[in-house]
Amino acid sequence: MKFVLTCLATLPWVAGLAHAADSQSLFDGKTLNGWRVVNGSAKYEVVDGAIVGTTTAGSPNSFLATDRTFGDFVLEFEAKQTVGPTNSGVQFRSQSKPEIMQGRVHGPQMDLDPSERQWTGGLYDEAMSGWWYPGTLNPQPGLYKFNEWNRIRIEAIGPSMRTWVNGQLSAYVLDATYQDGFIALQVHSIDKPEEAGRQIHWRNLRITERPAASPAEAKIFVRNTLPNDLSEVERKQGWQLLWDGTSTTGWRSAKGDAFPTRGWKVDDGELVVTGGGGGDIVTEKTFRAFELQLDFKLTPGANSGIKYYVGDYGTGDALGLEYQLLDDERHADAKQGKDGNRTIASLYDIQPRGRLMTNVGLAPKVGEWQHARIVAKPDGTIEHWLNGVQVLTFKRGSEDFQRRVADSKFKDIAGFGKLEQGRILLQDHGDEVSFRSIKIRAL
Repeated sequence: MKFVLTCLATLPWVAGLAHAADSQSLFDGKTLNGWRVVNGSAKYEVVDGAIVGTTTAGSPNSFLATDRTFGDFVLEFEAKQTVGPTNSGVQFRSQSKPEIMQGRVHGPQMDLDPSERQWTGGLYDEAMSGWWYPGTLNPQPGLYKFNEWNRIRIEAIGPSMRTWVNGQLSAYVLDATYQDGFIALQVHSIDKPEEAGRQIHWRNLRITERPAASPAEAKIFVRNTLPNDLSEVERKQGWQLLWDGTSTTGWRSAKGDAFPTRGWKVDDGELVVTGGGGGDIVTEKTFRAFELQLDFKLTPGANSGIKYYVGDYGTGDALGLEYQLLDDERHADAKQGKDGNRTIASLYDIQPRGRLMTNVGLAPKVGEWQHARIVAKPDGTIEHWLNGVQVLTFKRGSEDFQRRVADSKFKDIAGFGKLEQGRILLQDHGDEVSFRSIKIRAL
């Protein structure tokens, strides 16, 4: 089977590389020559032509790492988990350096997850920024089979990282943090002594370095962390930059035809509301059904919002449905409203978001970049996403929606939230908040 990949030869760490080499085996089927254990004390051995890792009580995450490092490659292997389901993964372009977290392994990991969550194929930044691509972005229930051999493929070329599970594309991330590093097989730490003895098997590990190029295509959501970048695959999916990253083109004051002269600034690829009284800004264009995504960063105690279907309801103000942006821990608004309908990612003052997945590192992090996504479908269904997880859904015009609006601060505004099209608004609530990578596509 031949695999071909996206060409990114113009990037600095890829320029000048030779043509693709033939695939080579990373494991001779008999010994662990070329590998070493890093960090933990889990047992690794060769059994019937496979590398077998076994969970061990009292050990942190363990990694069997290659002696060699790799940059651009396609890695193919088979994986099987037995003797009780346990989380595992395969690191790539990863590092273990004494000066960084006392040698703790860190870097990209493709998840192997036979639990009920079923996030196999998801991409995780081990010990660093956390989930780039949780399984919620592309659910594939039942694709990965417990106690059976599963075909896995990992592709890393330049900033492009893709995974396949049993022939199905599972995750697609663009991130430039890691350029090269070792490959490592993870045996996850365990919480209970009775979980000792669970096993993960790997076999037929083959790698192709500097693989040939292929078109950048995908039907699944693409998570692009490159600031203000619009990749080829995103363009093919219909995405457009709603902010160019350098100017104020396409935006204006919500109360006038020009961009505010104070209270907002463009600084090093960030669109920043400084809290200086510039007021809200809106897009010059209006939108019907759309999908919007952006990165945002809150300062401690900050309050802001992303409004959509914004229009004039006769009040003199630019009003619309609002994806709340808030420091829930420090800002008093989080405890106001009703049932948490003013917390981060909620439909402001109308509908609270669902439970955040704090137990897997997807909780909001003030002072760090977070990812917001709003899906507004042609049938009126709206979804709010935060850091790759859908946290809220509703349908404009439904009985439930109308009941909630009637119980909100917008109860006296006729037809609130029902405009067929409207602008996108970024709110100035008097606090400093940064935005970047603002993208939209029509649905």
